[in-house]
Amino acid sequence: MAIETPPPALDPAVLDGLSKALVGALLRPEDAGYNDARKIFNAMIDRRPAVIIRPAGSEDIRRAVVFARENRLPVSVKGGGHNVAGSAVSAGGLMLDCSGMKDVQVDSGRRIAVAGAGALLADLDQATQAHGLATPLGVVSVTGIAGLTLGGGIGWLNGKHGLACDNVIAAEIVTADGRLLTVSPDEHTDLYWAIRGGGGNFGVVTSFTYRLHPVGRVLAGGLLYPAERTKEVLRFYLEFAVSCPDELSMSASLGNDDAGRPVFGVALCWSGEQDELESALRPLRDLGPTLDEVVPTEYCAWQSAHDEGFPLGQHHYWKSSFVTDFTDDAVDVLLHFSAEKPSAASGIGMQQLHGSAARVAPAATAFPHRRSQSELLILAAWADPAETERNVAWARDFFEAMQPFAARGVYVNDLGEEEGDRVRAAYGANYDRLAAIKAVYDPTNLFRSNQNIRPIA
Repeated sequence: MAIETPPPALDPAVLDGLSKALVGALLRPEDAGYNDARKIFNAMIDRRPAVIIRPAGSEDIRRAVVFARENRLPVSVKGGGHNVAGSAVSAGGLMLDCSGMKDVQVDSGRRIAVAGAGALLADLDQATQAHGLATPLGVVSVTGIAGLTLGGGIGWLNGKHGLACDNVIAAEIVTADGRLLTVSPDEHTDLYWAIRGGGGNFGVVTSFTYRLHPVGRVLAGGLLYPAERTKEVLRFYLEFAVSCPDELSMSASLGNDDAGRPVFGVALCWSGEQDELESALRPLRDLGPTLDEVVPTEYCAWQSAHDEGFPLGQHHYWKSSFVTDFTDDAVDVLLHFSAEKPSAASGIGMQQLHGSAARVAPAATAFPHRRSQSELLILAAWADPAETERNVAWARDFFEAMQPFAARGVYVNDLGEEEGDRVRAAYGANYDRLAAIKAVYDPTNLFRSNQNIRPIA
């Protein structure tokens, strides 16, 4: 459980001066709206910032960052508030609640979109789909684009069009010294490289410019297999996932049937020609699913199809690793812990990274995990705080039991709050370069409410 830290004493007159300089709102702990602003989707996180600022734009963010630096307050940034570690909320620091900065501008002729830091996936998807376009994002529409993109961004179009960060062609960012910079392949190229996968370590991104692609209706849905074939399908799935067509992106899951037996399912999105899906899916269909529902679907509808699995107010504790193969022993571990789940709300997911996303050179962006693989995601979720210890223990024990079968590396967006020792694994060979860039743009580590990269001294 996150421990509350009392806010530091700030001179009320100094806060009044900052408030008058802002176009947006400044919230103190005693103000109406403060508690709502510090809430995020994970109820395990209950931190109290010293002050919350709801910026109206980049200038408000610039003023807030300068204030935080001068008053030695760590800065945290809330976009969608969907990070499981609760990075959006800093205990005793200055929190920027950017959730009001949702503006999206689409230039359909140039196939680009400029989106504010508070936009959700749903905001960007709806704006771009009005023109028959989209950019790769995530898989839950209530996620914020900022945190998702800064950490990489694995979603339903990654096989065909890459990660979210691969499609950022420019961004505006406020750095620790209060400058508002434009980063792109031609400007501040080191920082442009770092924000595409390096998380929120380098400043506050106020807007992203994305490359767009033609995306119409997709073929989407899922396959569900009988419990007696779970072992067989689990062994086959990862082998199939690393070699399937780019147009087919999948996210598998392991749940339990009414009798408590583990069952395997695959959610999928096909973004290619409709008449080519049958041959692409034939290997999975030959395994005899009991449920086979893959139908033409509006892209925005598919993007939001899994939102109900992440309701506000539940407690969440996640652990993850990349995997490339399931041995018989690994399958036995998966089946054991699936049957032992203490909460029906918990899940076991396998999100696929492949195709275009896997063919980018590991050093081309800060996101280094460029090979066909799946992310094994252990999602412990529960409602009653009294059940916290039991559910956290299940996730931790499960994770440790799977480590002999895990690949190196971890997806930074799914690291928990206590996993700072795994940050190097999240950035791999890119870590030292990121630390050097951090030293240039944030030498005092003002932006440390994240999976932190420490500046090289």
